[in-house]
Amino acid sequence: MKRRFLVTGTEGQVVGSLVEKAERRDDIELVLVGLPDLDLSQTAMIAPAIEALRPDVILSVAAYTAVDAAETDEEMAHAVNGIAPGEIGRAAGHLDIPVVHLSTDYVFAGDKRTPYLETDETGPIGAYGRTKLAGETALAAATANHVVLRTAWVYSPFGKNFAKTMLRLAETRDRIPVVADQFGNPTSALDIADALLGVAENLLASSAPALRGLFHMTGSGEASWADFSEEIFRISKAVGGPAAEVDRIATSGYPTPAKRPQNSRLDCGKLARVHGIRLPHWHGSTVEVVRRLIEGRTM
Repeated sequence: MKRRFLVTGTEGQVVGSLVEKAERRDDIELVLVGLPDLDLSQTAMIAPAIEALRPDVILSVAAYTAVDAAETDEEMAHAVNGIAPGEIGRAAGHLDIPVVHLSTDYVFAGDKRTPYLETDETGPIGAYGRTKLAGETALAAATANHVVLRTAWVYSPFGKNFAKTMLRLAETRDRIPVVADQFGNPTSALDIADALLGVAENLLASSAPALRGLFHMTGSGEASWADFSEEIFRISKAVGGPAAEVDRIATSGYPTPAKRPQNSRLDCGKLARVHGIRLPHWHGSTVEVVRRLIEGRTM
């Protein structure tokens, strides 16, 4: 019998990746629910929409992800990112099913010198991070049968992302300035999808409390944005796509409405130990994504 995996949202990087992965499986029925049937900013809609579908597990991946816009639209960002996860958790509790929820490195201040652990103190420096942290708290308060997966620097063949932007810019520019003093773990949404499905299956297979709670989940290896850009262009050039020279600049040379964490690196050892899941190194995953982008020319 197929198990029904409810996914919040109908588009975007992670949803597109989940759809692709689920198409290769005959034991999963992926049900996408989003606007107009599910509006996460409308609290009263959430439980009825979920309960009507009777899923076996919920993959809570939809979010307000416009980091800069959140600085002036924090009320909406909080409704979607901060309040809705709690309502999803309550609906899941009523159905007695698990929730796997995506969160972000932005819950941290970014001033630590080493990768962040799940036990490290949070301290978001912007509206987006504050709202996502509120969502983690709301979900945990609503149901113990949950996993929160913090990830970072997401890219893929789908939606809007850094890799697509770099390749598009390289079509018309010979040199591109890229920040070189922010560090993180580039993470393919295709790998995130595999991990989401794997964690969900673990939760369905066992009620062990150790499998629940907070985990970090990013691609293996680390880079600066400039490092990431150079690898994107190296791969693109090798397969006949656009490439440009990277001018390494400081964060101060690229001001944005929302301040970014200087250190976004996450330690993912707990996920590997508890769930047996470790995402691939970002180099290999970047090869796959860039090749697909060049072949499809969807920048």
